[in-house]
Amino acid sequence: MTYYFITGTSKGIGKAIAEEALQADNTIIYGISRSRSITHERYYHQPADLSDITALRNNLHKLFPVLEDPEKIVLINNAGVLGEVDYLGSQTTDNFEFVFDVNVIAPAMLMNTFISAYHEQTCPKTIINISSGAGQRPVDGWSAYCASKAALDMLSLTCQKEQDILKSGIKVYSLSPGVVDTHMQAQIRQVSQEQFSELNKFLDLKKNSSLQTPAQVSQKILKLIANPTFQPVVLSVRDL
Repeated sequence: MTYYFITGTSKGIGKAIAEEALQADNTIIYGISRSRSITHERYYHQPADLSDITALRNNLHKLFPVLEDPEKIVLINNAGVLGEVDYLGSQTTDNFEFVFDVNVIAPAMLMNTFISAYHEQTCPKTIINISSGAGQRPVDGWSAYCASKAALDMLSLTCQKEQDILKSGIKVYSLSPGVVDTHMQAQIRQVSQEQFSELNKFLDLKKNSSLQTPAQVSQKILKLIANPTFQPVVLSVRDL
């Protein structure tokens, strides 16, 4: 049996990955999100608010149960938030804490607990952190988001170095999905030019139907999981 632990399964890429993975009979999904939008006999909802770090810390042990005869175990830290789109000096102070809690602190805690819980399992184990190209270039108005995704990339790189030293066999990826037609893209299109100078580019992507669908991205992610031979830890779906 292949076991998946996926955050943010209520919508977008996370939901698409879960639904696609459930097409295989030997798959069990543990969906970690605030709300449930998938009903399936092999889908188990794990209610969690990744912005509430105290509650998450107190319930981490419940998210990773004992697994029966796993053939493969996968953690996908998919949930993420853009936060406020505005220039530094105009944002609320709480925005930085909110974005980093969801995009960095929660994934780090989940990775740490996942590795601890299943380190004795000899089957293949994979961790995929959904990052962003914005973690590798500055985007005006997105300071918290860019910085959090850069941190997620480095977290992934460091984790993989550690697992290589330990010879654990765990594969870690920080994957940029590209521009996908999700709620986050809708949020971006609602801001003003003064808050984000690249607004017209993102409006045109939607207008010209140039956005990838969550289903298209999920299929590429599952192909990577099926054959995790790529060497770069930080990569894009364009590389798959």
